[in-house]
Amino acid sequence: MFSLSRPHFPLGDYYQLLLKNGLLSDAAPLHADLTREVRLVSCDSQTVVPGTLFICKGAAFKPQYLLDAAGKGAFVYVSERRWPECALPCILVSDIRRSMALLADRAWDHPSGRLHITGITGTKGKTTTAYFLKSILDEWRRSQGKLESAILSTIITDDGVERRPAKLTTPEPLDLQRHLWNAAECGAEYLTMEVSSQALKYHRTGGVEFSVGVFLNIGEDHISPVEHPNFEDYFASKLMIFRQSAAACVNLDSDFAERILTAAESCSKIYTFSTKFSTADIYASEIRRDGDATRFLVRSPRYTRELSMGLPGSFNVENALAAVAAAEALGVPESAVAAGLAEAAVPGRMETFNTPDGKLTVIVDYAHNGMSLEALLSSVRREFPGRQLTVLFGCTGGKGLDRREGMGQAAGRWADRIILTEDDPGPEEVPDICADIGGYIAPFGKTWTVIPDREEAVERAILEADTPAVVVLAGKGAEQQQKRKNGPEPCVPDSLLARRALKHYDP
Repeated sequence: MFSLSRPHFPLGDYYQLLLKNGLLSDAAPLHADLTREVRLVSCDSQTVVPGTLFICKGAAFKPQYLLDAAGKGAFVYVSERRWPECALPCILVSDIRRSMALLADRAWDHPSGRLHITGITGTKGKTTTAYFLKSILDEWRRSQGKLESAILSTIITDDGVERRPAKLTTPEPLDLQRHLWNAAECGAEYLTMEVSSQALKYHRTGGVEFSVGVFLNIGEDHISPVEHPNFEDYFASKLMIFRQSAAACVNLDSDFAERILTAAESCSKIYTFSTKFSTADIYASEIRRDGDATRFLVRSPRYTRELSMGLPGSFNVENALAAVAAAEALGVPESAVAAGLAEAAVPGRMETFNTPDGKLTVIVDYAHNGMSLEALLSSVRREFPGRQLTVLFGCTGGKGLDRREGMGQAAGRWADRIILTEDDPGPEEVPDICADIGGYIAPFGKTWTVIPDREEAVERAILEADTPAVVVLAGKGAEQQQKRKNGPEPCVPDSLLARRALKHYDP
């Protein structure tokens, strides 16, 4: 019902937008009615209605898609090349990705201008930080009698109108702008979103105004022929978030913090956070585990007080501080920060299950790259001294090849028992992926077991552990799909597999 009230603009508005941004690659006049109202902007021929401005996007684009769109009522198309098969007028552009982002923003009437959006980027911790901040914002809004805030995360898309499992960390522009419109229309006012390096590199967030841009950390990840060709490309892509952010939140404990701060200087205000440097605007000290909670003293420009969070793992204090820093930038009251952080829960992140005798702990976490697994396993070692540490994980197929090295080394360095299994193998065979990972474990003098079936692997990881023990199930978190050769297939989330196995635990 929300989209019915969205205003529609004439084709001339879209044409002038592309012209203003230097994206038109043909100076010849456009032979189309610039006064005609555009009813829909779409890149999917299946959604076309009469009055559609159609976008020809993607390396696998076929002229039949355009012909189908024309047959359903598209009256003009945007493309990086002309398609002689189709007689429709063509708006020729030099960069289809940038063009699509700007057209999407216009089609939905620049909804980010009506929201307070926090964009979060980093190699690890984006989802946890997003849920921490959402919990803080929701606590504040509840106290005011308002609707809860919106979130676009790796786990879920919840814009106040649509709520469903996420397909991408950061949606494509036409979907993204629809979600922002929904959030603005339903009165969410605040939206927290994860911003991937791919989304920044390929301009998915083009046109979006971020009230706050959060940079958590940077490490080797997503380096492959189909993602980022090298670390510099990956890093530079992430730094782009500050170009469209009013305020910046920067982790002083991150590698390359000085370079990140330099990039953040384009923002009107910078908030720094740290667990190491007392000069930070938001500084945490006296970090300690207290039963099921992690407590720490926080000093911010507005207050000094003890805060707590339910998630274990000392590394999560950095994620909590990032959320506190964003809340500081947004002017959230101290009481809402404390209450929201204490109540925050993150599906698939540090979900912990303990047996009644206390001898076996199972931790389910989404850690899916070397940096996050290193932080997770080293933290478990500190918090559970003297216990056998088992880690179960796999790596994606066809991309993110650097993860095999990072995760293999982290497992070899910290774990006593290593089980390699399936984790979105895509076009590759699971045993082949595991063999690659094993090559990075071997130098540490450790052995590993390959169990391709993840359900069997989880059961054996838990029931064959030598107690007292900790079993870490890494990579999938709360995900309910495995990406295999023929596409996504349903799978049981690790937390449910853990519960099933623990029912058979015999002390």
